[in-house]
Amino acid sequence: MNTNQYLTPEEITEVTIQVGIKKTKASALNLFILGILAGVFIAFASEGSNMAAFNLFAKPETYGLGKALAGAIFGTGLMLVVIAGGELFTGNTLILAGVLDKRISAKAMLRNWVIVYLGNLVGSVLIAYMMNESGLFSSGANMLGGVTLKIATYKVGLEFIPAFYLGILCNWLVCLAVWMAYGAKDISGKILAIFFPIWLFITSGFEHSIANMYYIPAGIFAKMNPAMIEAASQLGVSAEKLNHLNWSTFFINNLIPVTLGNIVGGGLFVGGVYWFVYIKNNKKPA
Repeated sequence: MNTNQYLTPEEITEVTIQVGIKKTKASALNLFILGILAGVFIAFASEGSNMAAFNLFAKPETYGLGKALAGAIFGTGLMLVVIAGGELFTGNTLILAGVLDKRISAKAMLRNWVIVYLGNLVGSVLIAYMMNESGLFSSGANMLGGVTLKIATYKVGLEFIPAFYLGILCNWLVCLAVWMAYGAKDISGKILAIFFPIWLFITSGFEHSIANMYYIPAGIFAKMNPAMIEAASQLGVSAEKLNHLNWSTFFINNLIPVTLGNIVGGGLFVGGVYWFVYIKNNKKPA
């Protein structure tokens, strides 16, 4: 028996499947409520990281430093999901390992994904709306609002293939963070396991579907304020890009390709690969 303060990768694989079984058996109401909470937690991380780094984002020469600072804050969102309790679609792509091992049905996995995804959307948009109503987008002489618009217009301006690959890269790291957190036996270990991969994903500029449920609606709400539009124009955001920012482009141009990429990155490249190595291809001889 492993007496270390962490589980081995083989043990994590089994724990991940058992967690997936439990998640797929939860009631729809509980999944939806916990999905809302996870959306809220990720949105808190998104708005907080923007608040910390928006002045750095506004200047090309400090953009990378801004991403690094934002990444150091963003991990709080996943820590809240894993430790306080929440259902996050991107982490739940790991349920695919249980499907591959034939202990979870594809129908049960999809049920979990749909309910949690909708809950995440509600929670994220709620925080975006509340941030807009709070007046905080006027911070820094409206520059927080301007940067919020700049981020949102960039995200809806992505082509399908780049967005898809950015989604893969993102959730590969996010699910590794969840994976290692499953392997930690205490809270401090879980925090450390989450912090560094999430810091890396945000610093790298990858695309997270649930975070984008905050970033893009926040831009859509900020777009209703002329002062925010003026601040965005000072940052080089054109009227054409602003006109392209709407609910339709949010779903079609960003959420669809990024979500598909997130499924591949987390479900296949983490859950699927480790299932193959540590379970399917590691059967003990009779």
